[in-house]
Amino acid sequence: MGKVLAVANQKGGVGKTTTTVNLVASLSAMRRNVLMIDMDPQGNATTGLGIDKHNQNPSLNDVLLGNVSAREILVKAPGAQMSVLPGTPDLTVAEVELVSMERREYRLREALAPIIDDYDFIIIDCPPTLNTLTVNALVAADGVIIPMQCEYYALEGLTALINTIDEIASAANPHLRIAGLVRTMFDPRSNLSRDVSDQLQEFFKDKLYSTSIPRNIRLAEAPSHGLPVLAYDKNSRGALAYLALAAEVLRKTTKDEAGEAVW
Repeated sequence: MGKVLAVANQKGGVGKTTTTVNLVASLSAMRRNVLMIDMDPQGNATTGLGIDKHNQNPSLNDVLLGNVSAREILVKAPGAQMSVLPGTPDLTVAEVELVSMERREYRLREALAPIIDDYDFIIIDCPPTLNTLTVNALVAADGVIIPMQCEYYALEGLTALINTIDEIASAANPHLRIAGLVRTMFDPRSNLSRDVSDQLQEFFKDKLYSTSIPRNIRLAEAPSHGLPVLAYDKNSRGALAYLALAAEVLRKTTKDEAGEAVW
């Protein structure tokens, strides 16, 4: 059965979608069969893999509302082996309509059940808010990867996110765990970055990935070309960092399957 990981942070601008796209691409480069799900109506993870978010009909919205199966809307990222359930603007419709539906928080998990064994990893890009779509992603997930900048306000948002994860684990998904935190846009020359990083290390210990993602112009440029950074510039610091992060994710998953409590 595939490992389902939600990439989530209720604070925007922390590199959540960048992490989703490039983690998926790096795991795929390591010959893992990967599915990316874009649960954000902005569809940035979808366009970041070169897929037209305006030309998807039926869409993920229809899957969540029970009109079609997930398998019917699967697409392949251009020039890659990654499968994608694209995010489209009409996900805002699902966000509204799900509120009044039965088992609304389980819609994504139930939709993935027939295809979950087809993949080694399913990575979900969550919206930067706590809404019905984010709750669906967390209920479907085994673990949560939290990207965050090492700054003061990021710590405040982290507390709220951890509380949300705990609430969902108690109410709807007892298997949900924090898979790890990844420092994004990290500048080791900054005193604040180092101080916040030290606090994270002290509090989260082995939940904090050793890999940090640097500020990198190639990472910033790649989405405008519809490419993960590994395809845009495989020798860039950003590409190498996400390959290292993917290797960490694989190591922790292997330990987990061996029965060790790494999550």
